[in-house]
Amino acid sequence: MAAWDLSVTVEDLGPDAPPVTLSVASDLHVGGVILKLVEKTQIKRDWSDHALWWEQKQCWLLRTAWTLEKYGIHADAKLFFMPQHKPLRLCLPNGITLRLRACFSNPVFQTVMGICRMLNIRHPEELSLLRPVEHKKKKKDKDSAEEIYDLTEVPLSSGTFTTLHSHLSRPCLYNGMPAHFADSPQMEAIYKMLSVTQPPPAPEVVAKQYRPASVVDKAHIHGRWLNSSRCLLQQGIQENDRVWLRFKFYAFYDIEPKYDVVRLTQLYEQARWAILLEDIDCTEEEMMLFGALQYHISKVSQSEPQMMSSNAAMDDLESALQSLEVKMEGESIIFKHVELSDGTVCFRPKRLTLKGYKQYWFKFQDTSISYFKSKEESIGEPIQQINLKGCEVAPDVNVAAQKFLIRLLIPAPEGMNEVYLRCENEQQYAQWMAACRLGSKGKTLADSSFQNEIQSIRSFLAMQKTNSGSHGNAPANDESINTNSLVSPRYNKKYKTKQLTPRILDAYQNVAQLSLTDAVMRFLQIWQSLPDFGLSYVVVRFKGSRKDEVLGVAPNRLIRIDLGVGDVVKTWRYNNMKQWNVNWDIRQLAIEFEGNVNIAFSCVTADCKIVHEFIGGYIFMSTRSREKSSTLNEELFHKLTGGHEAL
Repeated sequence: MAAWDLSVTVEDLGPDAPPVTLSVASDLHVGGVILKLVEKTQIKRDWSDHALWWEQKQCWLLRTAWTLEKYGIHADAKLFFMPQHKPLRLCLPNGITLRLRACFSNPVFQTVMGICRMLNIRHPEELSLLRPVEHKKKKKDKDSAEEIYDLTEVPLSSGTFTTLHSHLSRPCLYNGMPAHFADSPQMEAIYKMLSVTQPPPAPEVVAKQYRPASVVDKAHIHGRWLNSSRCLLQQGIQENDRVWLRFKFYAFYDIEPKYDVVRLTQLYEQARWAILLEDIDCTEEEMMLFGALQYHISKVSQSEPQMMSSNAAMDDLESALQSLEVKMEGESIIFKHVELSDGTVCFRPKRLTLKGYKQYWFKFQDTSISYFKSKEESIGEPIQQINLKGCEVAPDVNVAAQKFLIRLLIPAPEGMNEVYLRCENEQQYAQWMAACRLGSKGKTLADSSFQNEIQSIRSFLAMQKTNSGSHGNAPANDESINTNSLVSPRYNKKYKTKQLTPRILDAYQNVAQLSLTDAVMRFLQIWQSLPDFGLSYVVVRFKGSRKDEVLGVAPNRLIRIDLGVGDVVKTWRYNNMKQWNVNWDIRQLAIEFEGNVNIAFSCVTADCKIVHEFIGGYIFMSTRSREKSSTLNEELFHKLTGGHEAL
C-alpha cells in the first residue's frame, strides 16, 4: 500500500509545538501509529494512559487493532495524542470543589463510577454530572478565588470494594476511610470535608445562590445534565473545566450509614440546599422542622466526629440477621388482617367546591377505598369505590390546629380527580395515610411495610408538636441560632428573627435526643415524603398542542403540569407503560401505556436524550435487588438509556 503523511499533535510537547508528521499506510493499525509516535517524540515516560482523539469526528480511536482504513482516516485528519485521564474541577453537593483526574474517554456513566469509587460513594448509578449554573459575579467578588482541594495525585485505580456476600459491595476502609485518604494529614482533612456535614451557610451565601423562581426555571437546570452515553470531550468539557456532581435519580438504594458516610453526607447537603433555595415546596411546619434538624445536625457534628464506620465481623452477623428477618417477614404475612374500616372519616371532592365535608362509613380493602352512607349499608354496594393504584397521595396537616387531611389525586381519562379525606386524630390519620401510600404503590394492607409506614408517619407528627414548656437543653435566647441560615429566604422575609427563633427551638425539642446519623436519616425521610420530592422538570410540547407544558419525571411516574394553572393535570405510571420510543430525527418521544393510551411530545428546554435517560434510568433503578449481586449491570443501563448510541 502507498505511504502517506499523517500529522498528529502531541499534547505533551506543549501548546506551541508543531504537529509530528508520520509516514503511514492505510493498513497500519492504530497501535502501530502510537508506537511510531512514541519513538519519534523520544520522551521517556509511561504512555499507557494516552490515546488518539480525532477532532473532526469528535471521537477517540480506542480500538488499537483497527486499521486507519477501517476508521476511515486520511491525510486531512486532525489527530491529537493525549492522556485519557485529565484534571477536572468537581463541585460537590456540599459546595466543596475538588480537582481530580477523571476519565475523558469513557462514557460519562463510567467516568462517574470512577469518581465515586475514588470518593467512596456506593451506587454511583444514582449520580451524574451537569454543567454548572453560572453565578452573576459582582466586581468585589473578583479577588475571592474559591478554594480547591487537590486529589490529582490519587492513583487512578483507587477505591477498592470488597464483596462480603453475593449481594453487598462494601469499601475496604482504614481508620474509617479509603487507603488513599489515609496517606497524609492533608488527604485525611479532605476526606473529613466530604464526610462531615457543613455548618449552616451564611445568609449572604444563600442569597448569592441561583434560586429558581418557577417550574420553568427548574426545567432549565435539568437541561444541563450531561449525556451518560458519551464521553466528556464529546460534550465540549475540556481539561480543568468545572462540572457539578449531583444525585440525579431519586431512588436511593440500600443506604447503610456505616458504609455510606460520604454518600449520606452529600445527599443530606443536596436535600438541604433544595429546601433552602425553595427548589422543593414544603409547609411552614415542615420548614421549622427542617430548620431544627439542621441546627441539631450542625451542633452534634461538632462534637461527634462523624457518622460511624464499623468493623466487618459485626456486619456479617448483622447482615445475616437482616436477611433472616426479611425471610421471616415474608412468611408471617398470611396472619395479618387485611381490612381497615372507619365511620369517622369525612370526605370532600375537590378543594374549590363550597360543599363541606360529609361523614361516611369508609372501608379500605386490597388497594381500594369504598364508602357507604352507614356501617349497616357497608355489606351492599358502595356509593363509590376509589382504586388507589396510581394515585398521588399528599398530606395536608397542621398538628397545632389538629388538621389531618389526606389529599388524593385520582387518575381519570380526562385528567386527575381531586379528593380530600379528613381524619379526626393522629392515630386515625397515620393508619389511613399509610394505607393510601401503600395502595398508591399497588400494595395491600397485608404488606409487611404497613406497620413501619404507620410508625414513620407517627414519629413525623410527633416532631411537629410544639412544646409549651421550657426549652430543655437550649437556652431561651440562644445566640448561636442564626435563623437566616436555617430556613429559606421566603420565611426570613415573612418573619422577624425573634419570631422564628422560638418556633425553631420548639421543633428542636422533639429532635434534640437524636444521634447524628438518626438526625440525618430523619431529615432525608421527611424530604422524601414531601409531595414534590424526586420531580425533575422539562418544558415540552405535546403532539397536537399549541402551547408549552411541563413534564415532571419522578421515580415511579410522569406528570403533566398545565403552566397556565400550575396544576398536575395527568399522571402516568411506569408500571402501566408498555413501551417508549424516540424518533431521533424529529427529536420526539412517544410512549404507549396500557388501555390504549398513547402520548408523544418534543422537548423545549432539554435534549430529548435527557428525558429518555431519566425514564430508562428510573426503570433501571427499579430492577436492582439484593438477590441479584453486587455488580452493576452496566449493559442494561446503556440498553435502557443509550438510545441509538447504545446500538
